[in-house]
Order: sequence, then C-alpha cells, then structure tokens
Amino acid sequence: MPTELEELVEFLHHGNTQIRQVAAEHLTGYSKDIALFKRNQLEPIKDLKLLVKDYPPIAKNALTILINISHDDEILKSLAKDDAFVETLLSRITNQKEPNANELAMLLANMAKDDSMQRILELKRDVPKALSTSPRAIDQLLDCFVKGAGGAYNKDADFDYLSYFFADLAKFEQGRTYFTTPQSHDSDIIPLTKVQVFTDHPSHIRRLGVASVIKNSAFHIPSHPTLLSNLPDDPSLPPPHQGANLLPYILLPLMGPEEYADEDTEGMLDELQLLEPDKEREKDKEIMKTHLETLLLFTTTREGRDVLRRVKVYPIVRECHLQVEDEEVREACDRLVQVIMRKEEGEEEEEGAMEGQGGEAGKMLALQQGEEVDEEEKIVEIL
Repeated sequence: MPTELEELVEFLHHGNTQIRQVAAEHLTGYSKDIALFKRNQLEPIKDLKLLVKDYPPIAKNALTILINISHDDEILKSLAKDDAFVETLLSRITNQKEPNANELAMLLANMAKDDSMQRILELKRDVPKALSTSPRAIDQLLDCFVKGAGGAYNKDADFDYLSYFFADLAKFEQGRTYFTTPQSHDSDIIPLTKVQVFTDHPSHIRRLGVASVIKNSAFHIPSHPTLLSNLPDDPSLPPPHQGANLLPYILLPLMGPEEYADEDTEGMLDELQLLEPDKEREKDKEIMKTHLETLLLFTTTREGRDVLRRVKVYPIVRECHLQVEDEEVREACDRLVQVIMRKEEGEEEEEGAMEGQGGEAGKMLALQQGEEVDEEEKIVEIL
C-alpha cells in the first residue's frame, strides 16, 4: 500500500489545477526525501518538469523541489540531459516577465554540476529581442546577468545565481576559453569583462560567484596576457589586441583605507591609488581567499610574475596580511608573496632585501633560500 506521501506525489499530474497546486505546495516540505521523487523510474521528476510550465505558484513550488533534490546524481542527469527541459528553462529565464526567474537561475546553477551542460556554450536558440541580439544561449544568459542586476531587466529577479552557473561552466576548458576570448560578434568584447565589474557589488551571492568565475577562468594560462593587460587596445596582444584590465577588480576588494609610501605606489595601477578614506575591504574571507588564489594562478608564468611585481601587488598583499585576522587568508597571502618576492633563476640575490620588516610582515617575508612553492599550492583546486 502506498503511503500518504506517495499518494500525494501522484497528484502532481492531476488534471485539476487546485489539486496540483496543493500537492506541489505540500511536497516542498518533503524535498529532502530523495527516494520519494525517484519512484516509478523518476515519474515524479517528469511531472515536476512539466509543472515548471504551469501557473506561477505551482511552477515556483516545482522549481523549489527540483532545486532541493538536484544534488542527486540520477536526478541531476535526468534534468541536465533533457534538451527539451533545458530549452524550457532558457525560454522562461530570458522572458522579461517571468516571476520565477531567480529560481530558474538557481536550478541552472545546480544543473551546471553535470558535464553535459557544457553544450550551453554552443547551443543556439531563438533570440529574445528585448534582451539580446545573440542566438547563443550563453550570450543570452550573460545578458540576463548583466542587464538584470538589481531588477533592471525583470522586476522580479536579480539573476545573481547565474554567477554560480558561469563559475561551473568555467571549470571546463571550453568555458574558460569563452570567458577569456574576445567575441567578434560582440564588438570584440571579452565576456569576463562583463562579469568582473561586479566584484564590489552589494550582493554577496553575486560577488562570490563572480570571484569564482574569474578564478576558474584564470586556469586558462594562454589568456593571462590578455587578462593582465590594462590597455583596452594593446598592440602586444594578438588581434583584436583587446586587454581585459582585470587586476583592479581583483585587487580593490583586498584593499582598505590604508595609505602607502611613495615607493609602494610608484607603478601601482591608477585605479588603486588615492582611495577614499572610508574604503572598505571585502568582508567575506572566502571571496578574499578566492581573489588571492586567482593572483597566485597568474604567477604560473614569468611574464605574469613580472606584471604583478611591476604594478606593486606586494604592498597590497602585505597590508591585507596585516589587517585581516583570518588564518586562511593570511596563508594565501604568504603563498603569493613567496612567489612574487623570490628572485628569478639567474638573478642575483639582493642582500638585506628583507631587512627592516617586523611583526607579521616580517614573518610573511621570511623566505628560505632556494625554497620552492608546492605545485598544489600554486594551482588551487577549482571551486
């Protein structure tokens, strides 16, 4: 005999709207019971997929359940590999009047955990003219994220969770390439430059997701010259010679109101100088650590290390180490400084270069001659 809950699940496909609504509403409280929704070869999942297209209150409950159970591998694959369902989600999230757009963004973010969602990077679909000019699904979602911040595109949505979706896509080589490559159809704009401007956004979700997008994209080493260039038109880069000017967006969150000596600011990026006396450092330690790990990725090449030295990253990291009382952040500062302050092979060691550094900064700079940085510390695992 089926239990009362199992009978309730059967009502998800009932012909009466009110009954479907009551069933979906009550079942949201039981969405931790994965087995309940995997009965009869995932029949409840098939029903929930259909309910996403139902009346908004029903669709909202259906989406909530799917968000809560999509961590299950079998359910995740059922969602992510269903082309028709993916198109349903895309058509609704790009609709300017969709009331459940934020829930759709959350579900897409969860579905990106499945490798099959890489196909979004190549997928073409009808163009939502109020949103985008591109037929590519990934471009449309990026337009949702950028234009929709703070309810500017859809009054019921901020699309913040799409940053998590992009971060997971950037785990894949194809995703990293997309985010770091100038797009000829979009005036040679580098997609990452559309995202990086949100590193100081009021939304914690958006800042954390964007930090992860940037970090995961930085694993694409061939793009480092483009990402590190602070020139919009840089003749040293291959055509179309576009630089991303990424560093200010990573470094500003690490900075507070501290004043720097003249020798520290000489060569520092213009955007990082003469900050307001009430400038606040990023409060979330995980975001700070992610930005520091991104900087560490840029030390993979000699050219990257030279850029970080030239724009005076060290004084910024030094102050971050001194001001932030978090062991993981300080350890991340230590790892970065050990790389950018060490002499390159063939360079003469400058005696006394580390003298006069006291307290925590002195500890941070106390490098051993010939010490090597563990490769696992240099290349940080993708979130």
